[in-house]
Amino acid sequence: MEHSTVNLTVMSNKEGYDHLRKKHPCFSGEAHFIHGRIHLPVSPICNIHCRFCKRSLNKTENRPGVACKVLTPDEALRTLEKALLLCPELTVAGIAGPGDALATTDALETFELIEKKYPELIKCLSTNGLMLSENARRIADTGIKTISVTVNAVEPEILEKICSGIYYKNEYITGRKAAEILIAKQLEGIRTISRLEVLVKINTVLIPDINLSHIEEIARVTSEAGAAMMNIIPLIPQNEMSSHKAPDCTELNNARVSAEKYLQVFRHCKQCRADACGIPGRPGDLSELLYDQPLETFSHG
Repeated sequence: MEHSTVNLTVMSNKEGYDHLRKKHPCFSGEAHFIHGRIHLPVSPICNIHCRFCKRSLNKTENRPGVACKVLTPDEALRTLEKALLLCPELTVAGIAGPGDALATTDALETFELIEKKYPELIKCLSTNGLMLSENARRIADTGIKTISVTVNAVEPEILEKICSGIYYKNEYITGRKAAEILIAKQLEGIRTISRLEVLVKINTVLIPDINLSHIEEIARVTSEAGAAMMNIIPLIPQNEMSSHKAPDCTELNNARVSAEKYLQVFRHCKQCRADACGIPGRPGDLSELLYDQPLETFSHG
């Protein structure tokens, strides 16, 4: 009974966001098949080091953290203009990498340009949350209405197995201290941005031998902080976690069921590239038609 009451309360508090969900293909199962989105790859660096992450510039891999190039804000606006001609169903302009959207100012500068020319588009930002609270007011003032925050654990002893270090206040911090800071900053950021009427979705990478039994607690804690939804993403074994196994269908479904005690769960994630474009629930991607220039150097800072 207690779990059901919490879930009903969460949903009641978020009813005003239904219009956003219905037009955002990464927040709604229905919209996933009828509305389009573009990911503009303007974020050149990341400020945390996740053991499973392997960022790259190429045209072949279909996974997060990959783009064919990194754009300047002005280039991103021109790319969006072209994308709108290719995909009239496009309702969302998002930034999800290939680095972190708040590690530099490039993403927010891009959104400010978009807000001036295309105020009708839903603007969506994805971040690890380390710098979310510091940028919350500018995010809201830019017209961003939806945000995804990647939270892989809310207990430091679990997170330090997933994230080995963070760049914070001009210092590289590792181990338990890094995990403690990141969790505190993520929850502070979620609380701050949700009070500014921005819809928050939690992205969690499911790593069976590390955080499988922790998913419900992540959902509970982030729900209390103000999150409205959750997206549980299966691990892609690579980089320092190449020897870890991806979750099977049963593990993924059980994790989603446990999270639904506290948050609405999005179940249609395609783990898209940082330069994806089109309607995610339909075959094909339009990004190949948007980028025809050679690759540029990518910073792994």
